[in-house]
Amino acid sequence: MMLNTALEYRPAYLLLGGNLGDRKANLHQAIKLITENIGEINAVSAIYETAAWGKTDQPAFLNQAVAVKTNFSAIEVLDKALDIEKKLGRVRKDKWGERLIDIDLILFDDAVIDIENKLQVPHPQMQFRKFVMAPLVEIAAEVMHPVLGKTISEIFKNITDDLEVNKL
Repeated sequence: MMLNTALEYRPAYLLLGGNLGDRKANLHQAIKLITENIGEINAVSAIYETAAWGKTDQPAFLNQAVAVKTNFSAIEVLDKALDIEKKLGRVRKDKWGERLIDIDLILFDDAVIDIENKLQVPHPQMQFRKFVMAPLVEIAAEVMHPVLGKTISEIFKNITDDLEVNKL
């Protein structure tokens, strides 16, 4: 019997964000570390500037979406993303608080995952947040949301979030 030694690569979509320090440099450094630790990046959105969401008394965020081809599982991608955040100086204080870098796993192939208090994929709030959807639609317009059964483009067209999101 022959073993299949080929690695299976799956698409993962990550949203990067931050509102402290040199925001652009932090995004660039995160992308470099994602390439080194998670997988090959197939697409990168433009950078978007957005007022803080949830906790509004803080500096504006820069956000960027990346598509990664990875042979890691979703939970491994999450763990590696959290390690990258730590390497870049992320300190977790307040929910929705200011941060040097944030890396969220938004979609992982066509998987639906719910590991309580650890990981939910697709991201359960993505369809309500323009700061997530604007960069994501740029690199994944035809990707199907595995729960909603709509493409990212269809979801974005119907988003009701009125937060201003500006492409840089």
